[in-house]
Parts: sequence; structure tokens; C-alpha cells
Amino acid sequence: MASVNPDLQIIHEDRCLLVLNKPASLLSVPGRGDDKQDCLSRRVQACFPEALVVHRLDMATSGLMLMARSIEMQRALNHLFERRDIYKRYLAVVGGCLPTAQQSDGWSLIDMPIALDWPNRPLRIIDAAAGKPSQTRWRTVAIDQAADTTRIELEPITGRSHQLRVHLQALGHPILGDALYGSEAIQARSARLLLHACALRLVHPVSNAALCFKSPADF
Repeated sequence: MASVNPDLQIIHEDRCLLVLNKPASLLSVPGRGDDKQDCLSRRVQACFPEALVVHRLDMATSGLMLMARSIEMQRALNHLFERRDIYKRYLAVVGGCLPTAQQSDGWSLIDMPIALDWPNRPLRIIDAAAGKPSQTRWRTVAIDQAADTTRIELEPITGRSHQLRVHLQALGHPILGDALYGSEAIQARSARLLLHACALRLVHPVSNAALCFKSPADF
């Protein structure tokens, strides 16, 4: 194995899988064009050549990302994602003061179908007729009335592209710094998208050990 890149933030490593902390502004996988080849997966594969992508985070999103170390493990982890047996939680800061949660446990549900906005792809839109079922749980962590912002936790039930960003925009509370779904004023309020994958939980497919990882946001 090659020496480990000191810029890689490895949260967990075993013979089957890796958990990494992706920085904001870094692609998860290569994009189109020579200027979009640097990404987390290639940086990891320079040190762990067998590593395979299981899921992705948007380039602007930071936080925990899981990779497999064999094709068999990739299939097993993909199966867990398909069964929704991998728990993910995000932290975000949004514009405006969100209303009180609707459920007794403090969580509320956004249930709005999402579709690709074909004329403006890769953007997504809420589309009741053509959209795929999309659900996100959220709860308030703190409200800053002076700044007119709310810090919230998010749990995606489904895994649509841009789901959290689209759902919060549709709710009328876009994430600060969102260059895709925020107004110019929302973009100007932060140099980066204030969205971070802060927790990841699963049962190890081989050892059956309960794994729980946390990554504090830097905002």
C-alpha cells in the first residue's frame, strides 16, 4: 500500500471498509473535464487502490463518506443503503427562523417528490406529478433571531440528488451559501455551503459490529 496522504481525514479503517471526512469544495468522484479529476475517491485510491465508492456527497457538502475495500463489500454496503439500513444525519444552517417542529419528538417531516429540472440540469425541482418520492426529517437545534438563521439536524429517509438542499429551499429556508438553490443574498451569507454530514451508523456486514461515527461541523 502507498503511504497515506496526510490530507486524508480517515475516521475508520478496517480490512473491509473506510470512513472518511470529506472537506467542502472537493468532489466525491471525478467529474467531466481535466479540471474536475481531483476528488476524494482518487485521493483515497492512491493510498488504497482497491477502494470503491458506495455513496457520494455533493462537492459543496462536507462530512462523513463511506468506501468499500472490495467489490463484495461494495455490493453488501449498497444493499444496506437500498434497504435504508445505513443511518445518516446532517447539520445545516438555513436562512430564517424555522417554525416549531410538528411532532412530539421534536422532528418534522418534509415529504415532497423531487424531479430533475431538465432545462436547467443538474438542478432538481419539486414536482408532484413527475417527481420521485422524497422524504427528509428535520429538527431545530438553535435559532439565532439576531442573524435570522436556524441551525438544524437533517435525516434523509430517501436519497435523491440534492434532496436536502431542494427540500429546504421548498420549505422557504435555503441553506446558507447554497450556490445552486439559494438567492444571491443567501449565497453571500457564507463562503461555503453550510451543510455537513455529521453522523453515520451501520451494522458491519462482516463482523456484525454496530458502527457509529461522528464528525463535528466546522461552522
